[in-house]
Amino acid sequence: MLRIGLVGLLGLVALGVAALAVTLSAGWWVLAVPLLLLAAIGGWDLVQRKHSILRNYPVFGHLRFLFEGIRPELQQYFIERNFDGRPYDRDIRDIVYERAKGAEDAEPFGTERDVYADGHEFLVHSMAPKPPPEVPPTVTIGGPDCTKPYEMALLNVSAMSFGSLSTNAVLALNKGAALGGFAHDTGEGGLSEYHLKHGGDLVWELGTGYFGCRTKDGGFDEREFADKAAHDNVKCVSLKLSQGAKPGVGGVLPGAKVNAEIARVRDVPLGETVISPAYHRVFSTPRELVRFVAKMRELSGGKPAGFKLCVGSRRQFLAVCKAMLDEGTTPDFIIVDGSEGGTGAAPLEFADHLGTPLTDGLMTVHNALVGTGLRDRIKIGASGKVASGADIVKRMIQGADYTNAARAMMFAVGCIQAQSCHTNTCPVGVATQDPKRARALDVGDKSERVHRFQRATVRSAMQIMATLGAQHPDELGPHMLRRRVDPCTVRSYGELYEWLGKRELLSDPPQGWAEDWAAARADSFGD
Repeated sequence: MLRIGLVGLLGLVALGVAALAVTLSAGWWVLAVPLLLLAAIGGWDLVQRKHSILRNYPVFGHLRFLFEGIRPELQQYFIERNFDGRPYDRDIRDIVYERAKGAEDAEPFGTERDVYADGHEFLVHSMAPKPPPEVPPTVTIGGPDCTKPYEMALLNVSAMSFGSLSTNAVLALNKGAALGGFAHDTGEGGLSEYHLKHGGDLVWELGTGYFGCRTKDGGFDEREFADKAAHDNVKCVSLKLSQGAKPGVGGVLPGAKVNAEIARVRDVPLGETVISPAYHRVFSTPRELVRFVAKMRELSGGKPAGFKLCVGSRRQFLAVCKAMLDEGTTPDFIIVDGSEGGTGAAPLEFADHLGTPLTDGLMTVHNALVGTGLRDRIKIGASGKVASGADIVKRMIQGADYTNAARAMMFAVGCIQAQSCHTNTCPVGVATQDPKRARALDVGDKSERVHRFQRATVRSAMQIMATLGAQHPDELGPHMLRRRVDPCTVRSYGELYEWLGKRELLSDPPQGWAEDWAAARADSFGD
């Protein structure tokens, strides 16, 4: 109401000055005209639905767009004067914003990257490219123990919880998923009516707090889980072991965000800071983990069940593989989260120093499953700074079947990366539980943006894939992605990394894997 009152006050002042111009002196028009114009702009800002920041900050919000418009020029000015040695590069937000608005990709004047720098990666195009498929392929999620398989899109909404995100942000993401036919991961914050309202396909994620199916003492409630997992919108169920941006610690939801609604959805006390434990109660060994994922599948009525992790010890993951072999059952999917993933609730030291990057974690999981003969039963998802078609293709080359995006999807619904997620004062209504701020995010407009971004990015991935000479992800291989390792040497991923053969760990483990494989135990996570 404050912003409405201020715009109203501005309008009254403008009318008053205009009255002085009419009755006393025409000189007052010099002040009256700008004031009337600002009042009109403020009124329009309050009712328009395109820009959340203008709805929350009428008139003043235009300064943000002014500064954004001159940013490249200012940055180039400083670069030329050696005030900043880093070259200007379009960041993820620029790409997402343009695609979300439905704009065509801009035509560049050459690359902005140093193609001779160590670590530069590039995809190898074919002299015989193929036409991209008319309909993007999907990935069938569901192993031999699954009775209700799901067709997963190549790009989906990654885990972001209601509570961390506002009501309108969740509604926009889910409606966008419904419009585009892709999946929306709920995050570990529980399954709310806002996830269900627009009918988007859901991956219901459980974390260490078991929010939404939680006993009074913080344990797992089987009956409540089964009741909610039976909902038609819930297509898959997922157990979160760890998160890329904060592996080894649980999530934190500040008490200021825990209103009555959040408390009800999460089964937690009103107004109290919610800290998820760093560990799970439902398992303590690899074997118990495998059994619990199988139990989730059973309780959900045969829907695909899996788990998400940021890879740490390779030996521990191999122990899980041994448990799968011993138990004769597997998850239907595993989501690998990279340490480059973002969050608004991670301790700085954890974000900077813990966790395996997505490339290494993804190839560890892929090779371990291939080497144990389990890869055909399990699909792999990849999440961690996925924002472009090239990102999707690279991750599929490295072993993923599909990808998830969180940060890019937040940008699509209007996030400006103000980095105030933990304060409940998000200026665009994305990461807040303040209804006055969340109101600025228009669900209809932002859901269309989510849909357009996902569609354009998958289309870009299909075009890139076809340029490599592939019409289906199965035709991609590690030789198609190369990296400059020094100024004179380029190597393909097929040369840089060891790729295991099917069941190789069971027959003749290669030297680089033999020690970890021998030490891995299905009944212990200990190294």
